[in-house]
Amino acid sequence: MSDSCLFCRIVAGELPSTVVYENDLVIAIRDINPVAPVHVLVLTKEHYDDIVDLGERSPEASAALIEAVASVAQIEQVAEPGFRTTFNTGVQGGQTVDHVHAHVIGRRQLSTSLG
Repeated sequence: MSDSCLFCRIVAGELPSTVVYENDLVIAIRDINPVAPVHVLVLTKEHYDDIVDLGERSPEASAALIEAVASVAQIEQVAEPGFRTTFNTGVQGGQTVDHVHAHVIGRRQLSTSLG
């Protein structure tokens, strides 16, 4: 855990959040600035800087993160008709918190343009 990492502090229970899903390796929380009616962040409980760091260091946590995305989509009832999952990585990728997390976004028509 990093004392300066916002998500590490949420995982540790130091900061409030609305938990949607949780298991031993990941936690899913509602985004405080949602871009759609469903906007959930799925993050690892252990600190990894980004998806590249996670992929290189923990296949188990990588799988748990993807499984949690699927569970959140079911819980939030967006698996059908569909949802978007994104990983912002690095400054140019729009990452604002240096702790790996997936955005699960749904319940509104999303643009096909990502640029």
